[in-house]
Amino acid sequence: MKRAVVTGGAGFIGRWLVSALLADGWSVAVLDDFSNGSAANLADFEDEARFALIEGSIAEPAAIDELFAGGSDTCFHLAARINVQHSIDDPAGTFVPDVNGTLLALEAARLNAAPFLFMSSCMVYGPAEGRPIDEQHPVRPASPYAASKIAGEALTLSYGMSYGHPVTVVRPFNTYGPYQRTDGEGGVVAIFCHRALAGEPIGIFGDGTQTRDLLYVEDCVDFLLRAAASDTARGEVLNAGTGVDVTVNELARIVGKDGPVEHVAHPHPQAEIARLVCDPAKARRLLGWAPKTELAEGVRRTTAWLQA
Repeated sequence: MKRAVVTGGAGFIGRWLVSALLADGWSVAVLDDFSNGSAANLADFEDEARFALIEGSIAEPAAIDELFAGGSDTCFHLAARINVQHSIDDPAGTFVPDVNGTLLALEAARLNAAPFLFMSSCMVYGPAEGRPIDEQHPVRPASPYAASKIAGEALTLSYGMSYGHPVTVVRPFNTYGPYQRTDGEGGVVAIFCHRALAGEPIGIFGDGTQTRDLLYVEDCVDFLLRAAASDTARGEVLNAGTGVDVTVNELARIVGKDGPVEHVAHPHPQAEIARLVCDPAKARRLLGWAPKTELAEGVRRTTAWLQA
């Protein structure tokens, strides 16, 4: 039986990835310290014999050793401290798990001859200007979180070049959907849906003209699975997004219809990216991947999950 290890598997995207792997017949071991994810996200799988959950940090060698103790046929490295403001307030608190932890996971994957997929972020990029962002677009680490992701990318690619290890770096754009947190640690779609359902004003940072390319979570997981399995993706950096951006103001209208909105001060304006829109052509060419879920349908599914 194929065995996958997933760091950060109790997180929002991680939960969907674990579900997809189990459905495809994999044995799955998850490592998570629940700093962002939740054991509740994985409750549906706790009675599954092919599933194992290890509580611990990727920055702890013993936890990494336990994760890989059963061997591994592939490693999905999703774990990270993802909160931008926290990284600004406590850069070491982001750097240690996000960079040192990536090195530990990489080395364990190498020793197990397990292909390694590193989950980066669109936050590494500078803003889109005249055209969508492709993989050659300049990076601009506007926060320690983004810088840590760039460092993790470089470490990952170095293992491909130094050891010939099969590695892939992926940069999904703003992913949303069911199981995403609705508090300040969550994503903009989940937060907006939660507030609209509660009849509360939707809070918009700044003037709301900043744009996002919003990728539904099941489309993101399809991309991750294809990227991890593809020989043509080895040593590559790949974007995932829809190729269409929406302003935060327009997103608030889609989610809240004619409900109230309020503009509030941005907590970290120095790290804001004015326009994020993906050019997914490389993923389409190398993986045959394209997103299937329109924004309105994704918002409907997210809202239905919150109401359940």
